[in-house]
Amino acid sequence: MPWDPEKYNQFKQIRFRPFFDLMAMMREDGLLQAVDLGCGTGEQTRMLSERFPASHFLGVDASAQMLQGSDESQSSRLAFQQATIESFLDRQPPQSMDLVFSNAALQWCDDHEVLFPKVLDLLRKGGQLAVQMPVKPENVIFQLLLQLVQESPFKEALDGWKRASPVLNIDRYTTLMFEAGLVDLQIIQKVYPVIADTVEVLYDYTAATTLVPYVDRLQPDLQSKLEEAFKERIANHFEKFPAIYAFKRMLLYGRMPNA
Repeated sequence: MPWDPEKYNQFKQIRFRPFFDLMAMMREDGLLQAVDLGCGTGEQTRMLSERFPASHFLGVDASAQMLQGSDESQSSRLAFQQATIESFLDRQPPQSMDLVFSNAALQWCDDHEVLFPKVLDLLRKGGQLAVQMPVKPENVIFQLLLQLVQESPFKEALDGWKRASPVLNIDRYTTLMFEAGLVDLQIIQKVYPVIADTVEVLYDYTAATTLVPYVDRLQPDLQSKLEEAFKERIANHFEKFPAIYAFKRMLLYGRMPNA
């Protein structure tokens, strides 16, 4: 089940709210070289390049499907690269960026105790970090799916594999940012509610992201069974519609001192 830009963009209005909140925290001064880790379709990277016209932006994403069409946005100040976040971090020299931006992407990377310091190491003096991630351990639909895939027949078909969230608690990110020397910290957990008229709306919202790695690992007959069972779990939990899904996200901002 490859990443589907159309399905992902079905909820663009909802997914863009934290992007704008994160962008509002950022400063223009000294922002020359920037990277968007997990840029997806590249639309937000393009918007950032327009918002900060003195900057050069590089959008990095592992999905060829998501990056399809990003070539049309490329310019002398905007480029895209297909690569995993981890491989990009391993190749990039330290202190090479004035901005490391990532909106709803780092939660797909494992071992944040190792990953997050590598992200912070990219920052130059005066460089800014702006990261947003869903707080998956606290989001109920993520928990419903995690419980489901640990039951038969999915547990056996997946050989016990599950995509547990690597996202740390907000206190730990605060400590990592502080110990790296960042100042002007803004660290927020915020609910971005999803209002759904039907079970299918909540299912589709999740299917474009969280469901993908499970479907990839299942045969077609079990893919259908998982999808139907997941819809049933959602319906049983929310009981009546319209329903509100209190989707929690974490916004992390900080800046390296200039000296």
